[in-house]
Amino acid sequence: MKNIFKAGDTKTFIRKVGEADVARFDDGMVHPVYATFSLARDAEWCGRLFVLDMKEPHEEGIGTLITVEHIAPARLGEEVALTATIKSINKNEIICVFDARVGSRLIAKGEQRQKILSKEKLEHIFAAL
Repeated sequence: MKNIFKAGDTKTFIRKVGEADVARFDDGMVHPVYATFSLARDAEWCGRLFVLDMKEPHEEGIGTLITVEHIAPARLGEEVALTATIKSINKNEIICVFDARVGSRLIAKGEQRQKILSKEKLEHIFAAL
């Protein structure tokens, strides 16, 4: 694992809210706005941007925690800027806080954690399931 980041470093990802991102379940669309589960996916991705730069070829990241406080809606077609900020790095665990905004309007915030492990260790973990 490359230790190239520190607390306070940020990564940003932009998501234009599309049809695949709205609140929809097996019984159909609930609301035509950015779903909480889509926000969680994108927050995970935003934190993973650090992992992509930090992991060595024989390593991979794995999510260990995601919290989402969904504060306000984002409509279809709006651009959501998700920013992950490193809160701390504890050995092989990257702990980020994130916020999601449409312009200056805060729509969500939370925490996201990932660990970087060897691919071999992950294979053993998965094989033991």
